[in-house]
Amino acid sequence: MTNMMRKAAMLSMAGAIFAAPALAQDTEPTGNPFTIKALYKADVMGVADGGIARGARFLDNIDVIADADLDAALRWKRATAHLSLLNNLGGKPNDLAGSIQGIDNIEVADRRLKIYEAWLEQGLGEHVTVKTGLYDVNSEFYQNDAAGLLISPMFGVGSELAATGTNGPAIFPSTALAVRLRATTETMYGAVAVVNAKAGTIGDEDGVDLSGRAGALLIAEAGWTGRGKLAVGAWRYTRRQPGVVPPGITQTDETHFSHGVYLLAEQDLIGTADGDDTHVVGFLRLGLSDGRTTPFRGGWQSGVLWERPFDARPESALSFGAGNGALSRYYRIGNPSELPALGGSETIFELTYSDEIVKGISVQPDIQYVMNPSADSTVDDALVLGMRLTIGWSSH
Repeated sequence: MTNMMRKAAMLSMAGAIFAAPALAQDTEPTGNPFTIKALYKADVMGVADGGIARGARFLDNIDVIADADLDAALRWKRATAHLSLLNNLGGKPNDLAGSIQGIDNIEVADRRLKIYEAWLEQGLGEHVTVKTGLYDVNSEFYQNDAAGLLISPMFGVGSELAATGTNGPAIFPSTALAVRLRATTETMYGAVAVVNAKAGTIGDEDGVDLSGRAGALLIAEAGWTGRGKLAVGAWRYTRRQPGVVPPGITQTDETHFSHGVYLLAEQDLIGTADGDDTHVVGFLRLGLSDGRTTPFRGGWQSGVLWERPFDARPESALSFGAGNGALSRYYRIGNPSELPALGGSETIFELTYSDEIVKGISVQPDIQYVMNPSADSTVDDALVLGMRLTIGWSSH
């Protein structure tokens, strides 16, 4: 598997760390307009059978997140501020598995300490907010809470969007300058964002891109929320993007307007999320892209999250997910003739369980099965075993 193919997998790593349930116990409000949270994740992830090679790798992720209620602090009505720091260390387990979509959502290509998000949000009237600054698109777009426990990156942002852009879209591990407008009612919402097409933040090698020469990523989503969620979204780059051919993200002389659409569905199956009893919720996601500027023509992900499967373990959760990344025809026919022909898709199954062993500390064993890694017939299906340790802390 080439370095460029690994880059494709890295770009698919959503900001699933922010979508996962917080581990720190909630307490009564103190009146302090400032809150600080810290979240540490340490993974041991390895290949027990198949893939490119057997072995295991250690990797970790640290988030420090600060929020400020500017109304309470400065009497700045309906305004909030947000700052988060991100640091990643450790190995690259996907070098062993050979997946084009990745197997661990905290794996990164470059290990750096960086400012991850830094934005201001201002309320405009009763139902509208505007947010501007360094922004993670996956924090509000192409996101399912029910998929947040799963570790495979494809359950963050769909691979057909995650592998786009000159440096990836503004998702983990690099954000970009953006402006987001959102309107909400009790059961409906709509949002649109204009995001720098070249991701880069303070701490990255090239820092924040201020030139705008790469254009912008436009993304919009509208949906219904109640005992579930049903949403549709669409995205498009304002400037033409280079085409790609195997065996990696290889730019060609051709350029195309990169665009796509997606559908999200989430539904309570048993109980409700705000209840004290067991709760089961299912989700389904579908995505399509132009297929000329990314290896993926589209894909799907589905699964279930079972919260509190054991009455005696109130913080326990069990999740199963499956997903498929379908390679585009343009990517497949570009495969060099001396290499084996590429298959149509890669499919990943994942089963994971999380439980809090003491207050603020949880463990999460994880099993994944990667069918047809990178759609390369010379790579055997990979059995991936892992363990995640999560430590959470909050000032409230």
